[in-house]
Amino acid sequence: MTKSTTTRRSALKTLGAAATLPLWARYTHAQTAEPIRVGFQVHRTGIGAAYGRWYDRTTQAAVKKINDEGGINGRMVEIVAEDDGTDPKRGAEVVEKFATQHNCDIAFGTLFSHVVIGSSPSAGELKLPYFVVSEGHHVASGMLNRYTLQPGITDVKSQVQAMAPYVANNLGKKVTMIFPDFAFGHDHRDYFTAAIEAQGGEVLEHIAIPPTETSFTKYFPKIPRETEVLYHVMVGPAVLTFVKELGEFFGPSRPEIFGFIDSLEAVDISSPGLEFLEGTYFWEGNPRYAQENQTEYDKAYRAAVGVDDTGASLTDSKDISTYAHMFGCWETLHTVKAGMESAGYAGAGDRAKLIEAVEAMTDMPEGFDHPQGAKIFNGKTHQVFGHQYISKVEGGRLVLAHTTSIEDTLYPDEVDYTTQAL
Repeated sequence: MTKSTTTRRSALKTLGAAATLPLWARYTHAQTAEPIRVGFQVHRTGIGAAYGRWYDRTTQAAVKKINDEGGINGRMVEIVAEDDGTDPKRGAEVVEKFATQHNCDIAFGTLFSHVVIGSSPSAGELKLPYFVVSEGHHVASGMLNRYTLQPGITDVKSQVQAMAPYVANNLGKKVTMIFPDFAFGHDHRDYFTAAIEAQGGEVLEHIAIPPTETSFTKYFPKIPRETEVLYHVMVGPAVLTFVKELGEFFGPSRPEIFGFIDSLEAVDISSPGLEFLEGTYFWEGNPRYAQENQTEYDKAYRAAVGVDDTGASLTDSKDISTYAHMFGCWETLHTVKAGMESAGYAGAGDRAKLIEAVEAMTDMPEGFDHPQGAKIFNGKTHQVFGHQYISKVEGGRLVLAHTTSIEDTLYPDEVDYTTQAL
């Protein structure tokens, strides 16, 4: 037996053995055996807890997929989760812990806008890339900093701008708005009001409700009689109470109703007392019910996160997901993966390179990494733009009635974060 034959057989034997090793052991030639640590700022408690639970499930599913496919640059991804209590002060403390105690590569996951606004300055000061999944316009408005990005979910300004023509042309032009009295709700107030006015409509009344309110009937008499469309967007643990009391207030006679699904996230629309929602409309960031034209990407995503064709947990049909929002965690983590691979990310010293790599992104094609649909990322404003969905309640299901174009959601830049120092 020649030396070359021995060497070749030895190599083949070694490769065969390597193929049987667990994934983490196959990447001993990577620059470092250390995992990429993602600091997950999760709303486990507080008014965002229902979202936090499903953001957690989606995040774990996305990390499993990424790791099963070989990780990022040959390194496994590890989630380091901290509860921020859906509280801005705790949020800032959590971001600081990610940077100074947990040695995280990035921070990720925040939903509620007031927590993002309270946490972002810490991320900027610590130069910790902060990928939020929030919807608020605070990123694209220029309020925050270069280290804060929203590449996996669209913002309220783009959403309502795309919705307003449908509302004005199909439901009515005299609108009363009910919204939570904090930054997210104020975005709806400001940007939908402007958007409906651009369609020749008007908002007759703005009704702001404290986010910790548990009963809502006392607010409904403020709705003017001439209201043609009631626009509602509520959040938190009392959303079921809100929609039930709304139905009790109007009885059989009601205006057209257009809601953001936030008012019904994690709530079964077949719950007793919600019958009045039949024939009303909802914005959905991602259709909760699998539609007739369901893609293979949505089917695979549902299986990965553990929900059925109605958006309920596969293990408990009463456990309803926050399907319209949680895809943002899945897509953001895949964007982080693409950014780190483009930047050749090897550690904290490459954080600036990561920011620049994500800023350079534009088109994000629909696919297994982006199951909600195709998107366009604006590197100057750190905001992604994508399709929006309007669904109608028919037979106790949410049936897709209209899909906007991405172009419907675009607006002029209000900031250029790339001019800020890294």
